[in-house]
Amino acid sequence: MRSFTYARADSAADAIGRAGASGTAFVAGGTNLLDLMKADVLRPDELVDISRLPLDRIEETAEGGLRLGALARNADTAYDERVQTRYPMLSKAILAGASAQLRNMATNGGNLLQRTRCYYFYDTATPCNKREPGSGCGAIGGVNRIHAILGASDQCIAVHPSDLCVALAALDAVVQVTGPEGERSIPFAEFHRLPGDRPEIDTTLQPGDLVTAIDLPARGFAEHSTYLKIRDRASYAFALVSVAAGLEMDGGTIREARLALGGVAHKPWRDPEAEAALVGKPATPDQFRAAARVLLRDAKGHEHNSFKIELAERAIVRALTEAAERKGAPRP
Repeated sequence: MRSFTYARADSAADAIGRAGASGTAFVAGGTNLLDLMKADVLRPDELVDISRLPLDRIEETAEGGLRLGALARNADTAYDERVQTRYPMLSKAILAGASAQLRNMATNGGNLLQRTRCYYFYDTATPCNKREPGSGCGAIGGVNRIHAILGASDQCIAVHPSDLCVALAALDAVVQVTGPEGERSIPFAEFHRLPGDRPEIDTTLQPGDLVTAIDLPARGFAEHSTYLKIRDRASYAFALVSVAAGLEMDGGTIREARLALGGVAHKPWRDPEAEAALVGKPATPDQFRAAARVLLRDAKGHEHNSFKIELAERAIVRALTEAAERKGAPRP
């Protein structure tokens, strides 16, 4: 067993002050961090418990949106009446993830910071540039069925595992952060990184930064949206491909479109050109297929995961079809 120290933060300032030291990690629900520690993938010297900080509320914003506290549990967020009614895509995405027991523990902020479920990242006997920079990528040339088809590099082809984050990307959420340099807002599209030559760095957070909330805009695509998750089994499995789709409709014509993919890249994947290709067009399978091909134009498969390219195209068409037909959102 590797020894570590534990401290309970009594304020955000206390947590940030403690996290400035190298080898320190925040812990709240612990549903990913503790697994990684047990597998000897992460070896923090100190855990700073932030679970009792007053960051668990879901509140209205002055702009007409919602602020999701970083420490609000996934289950509480998914079943919040305002989230269900105004952001049904988000509620459905959360409920597609993990198990009921894990959703009762996992926090919104922790969900953003999940590490990849790549086999090679978890297996310390294999090379992994994300776990040990410079050691190589075992997935390239290895078993890569679940890996990236977009935005990968020759250093890493891992994918981001979150369902929640795919919906947040489609909604243009904003992450609120406080750290040693003060408070700042990070547009969701800028929060996660592609691997490039530094795959060990998942986000644009700086040392000591603490995620405090996630802001949702007023527009939630409540009438025409969906979240579709394609996976190997019906529960407790990560996405091979997932799609968050939101449409603003004018009769049968698309006025605005949002489209984000999960399970295909190192971060939730959006492409403004694919969304723009739908604007002003009729909501038909042919138009959806054309937009999917724009989004997937740079997709690249590896030995075991080339099937994901066609799977993603079919999933996009299905999700957009469902979003166009949906009128209002049933309760999950």
